[in-house]
Amino acid sequence: MRTRPLKVALLGCGVVGSEVTRIITTQSADLAARIGAPIELAGIAVRRPNRVREGVPAELLTTDATALVKRGDLDVVVEVIGGIEPVRTLITTAFEHGASVVSANKALLAADGASLHAQAAEHGVDLYYEAAVAGAIPLIRPLRESLAGDKVNRVLGIVNGTTNFILDKMDTTGAGYSEALDEATALGYAEADPTADVEGFDAAAKAAILAGIAFHTRVTIDDVHREGLTEVTAADIASAKKMGCTVKLLAICERARDGRSVTARVHPAMIPLSHPLASVRGAYNAVFVEAEAAGRLMFYGPGAGGAPTASAVLGDLVAACRNKLAATTGAGESAYTQLPVSPMGDVVTRYHISLDVADKPGVLAQVATVFAEHDVSIDTVRQQGRSQGLGGDTNDGAADAPGGAGRLREGGEASLVVVTHRAPDAALSATVASLRTLDTVRGVASIMRVEGE
Repeated sequence: MRTRPLKVALLGCGVVGSEVTRIITTQSADLAARIGAPIELAGIAVRRPNRVREGVPAELLTTDATALVKRGDLDVVVEVIGGIEPVRTLITTAFEHGASVVSANKALLAADGASLHAQAAEHGVDLYYEAAVAGAIPLIRPLRESLAGDKVNRVLGIVNGTTNFILDKMDTTGAGYSEALDEATALGYAEADPTADVEGFDAAAKAAILAGIAFHTRVTIDDVHREGLTEVTAADIASAKKMGCTVKLLAICERARDGRSVTARVHPAMIPLSHPLASVRGAYNAVFVEAEAAGRLMFYGPGAGGAPTASAVLGDLVAACRNKLAATTGAGESAYTQLPVSPMGDVVTRYHISLDVADKPGVLAQVATVFAEHDVSIDTVRQQGRSQGLGGDTNDGAADAPGGAGRLREGGEASLVVVTHRAPDAALSATVASLRTLDTVRGVASIMRVEGE
């Protein structure tokens, strides 16, 4: 074993950074044996040096992150600050001074990953970021290395623990969105400002990273269609149950069937209870990968938290240190396919549409005609009269025909739920726009995609 230590600097010492420091300090002998050389913490950049950090040597703390990454004797810089700037400048400065970088920064990688990879390659250093997606779950390395000889066609996953906790609570207790969010906040699963989670920004950044690696093409967060879960209602959850489904906020990355383009999207969706992702509860994450030779693979585990995220960071740190000893670098960016990212309108899937309609004869026929005009085929219709207590299911024989016999009784308002066959998103959007113009349609209560079948 080499006796001269590898020098490591840490940018940020919050929940994750403190845990990384603890592991490096308490497991130094094991890490040295795995790497082939000891690790020495050379400095820790923080904003508030006077804050009490149990187990963190005070003499290593500095508020001058720029001076730290410019030292020139660092082997690896670990970045767990987050955000775009000044982190991007700090990382590129570390590259310029010969240090590899381990990052957990999904936002920066999703926005500017290509540039960072290029600069790392230019300076002959590594850029690792296993912790940027799905916490402790080994996902980036399997996609980038273990499946390097295979062709990945689809990545479907729950990659945000906060939203999965909220939807799980709505499903299991019947709670509304606001009530479930309040519980997630009280338990520490949701931030004081939960926007990044509940509006899908966090999951969209992860989807961009996953799509880029899986399909060997460049995908940024701006390429990802994003919808949050703030409009999901208890009625949507109940309707999903009637279909034998549950609702999840999914990140979906797909290669087109002709192989000429890819899509990346984040939105709530109904998935059958028989799908493995349906059983993912609480704040856990899971990602379902479909590859041509390997078939279907599922990765499951805690997607956030100090210890799980630190585990992923330390795995990358060991890899980067080993490469330093061997005077080599690991796998960099693979974007040789340069496939275009298709717009959301090209995505083909099924839909669940809930309509508030007038409770009178002819409504089903009018609605079915609109779907037919836009080449969206109806699979099933479920109608429930509010004023009359109407109920029942209508399969596609009567409801799918423009002049079908299906009808609602007169007197008040009713709820009409339509589930379609697979159709392009653009066709569905046009259908909904036309439905809104009908006098008999009082409102479109919800639209949700049906996935995982």
